[in-house]
Amino acid sequence: MQSTTEKRQQTIGDILMAAGKLTASQVAQIVEYQKIHSVSFGAAAKALQLATDEDIDFVLAKQYDYNFVSSRSSVVSAEVVVAFKPFSPFGENMRALRSQLMLRWFNQDGMRKVLAIVSPSKGDGRSFMAANLAVVFAQQGQKTLLIDANLRSPRQADLFRLPNKLGLANLLAERADFEQVIHRNTLMPSLDVITSGNLPPNPQELLGRPQFGQLLQKASQDYDVVLIDTPAATDYSDADIIAARGNAALLVARKDMTSLTNIKQLIERLKFSGVAVVGSVFNDG
Repeated sequence: MQSTTEKRQQTIGDILMAAGKLTASQVAQIVEYQKIHSVSFGAAAKALQLATDEDIDFVLAKQYDYNFVSSRSSVVSAEVVVAFKPFSPFGENMRALRSQLMLRWFNQDGMRKVLAIVSPSKGDGRSFMAANLAVVFAQQGQKTLLIDANLRSPRQADLFRLPNKLGLANLLAERADFEQVIHRNTLMPSLDVITSGNLPPNPQELLGRPQFGQLLQKASQDYDVVLIDTPAATDYSDADIIAARGNAALLVARKDMTSLTNIKQLIERLKFSGVAVVGSVFNDG
């Protein structure tokens, strides 16, 4: 592992050569242009069309230990935008949301580690939001666990390109243990994922078992942030059960899709169950 001093001493050219994006002769060409025109290495590389904005973002991510995935990578879906474009406007919005959640929930108490991502309807963007939010927490260095508790129509296995033979359902049915269902991401060392596993015939009963509470208790001890993806709350009561286990929920609504009446009803149900609705997100995608 490189020391902090070694990382600081690495130049942009060193990092791009190590990544196979530039050759030594191209670096020399860029340095010469840089001297003549008195511009930064990145500006010179882009002027010579030897590097892109994404390449420079990649270098900055490396220099500042910021997890970043190349757009050419297939390890996660393109929907996990912040993994590919952490410095985009969407990435900035997700970091702003992360900051608000740290202030309102995760930073208040050592026991406040769990947050359910909920919404009334299918297509509101819960899974999309949960995946991107998990990545921005991991990018900050928070040890993050993303659990796909949507045992109806799960998406996290697809979003993170993970096998789904074993997962939450298998764990709750006591057909697998924690180490068998956890997926550790080498490209994002701070992020672990538990997929849904085999879809069961009795999701509500499984989620109501003591094993789910035990899982969240263990996760709260091992992780800084635990995010839970849920099914559509209007169709099923699973989300109520899940949110009640973690005591908190983030509400997702979608432009021109989510019914205001359904939002109000969901908030009332959550509050009746003692769940803190710590924020809401308007998904206009």
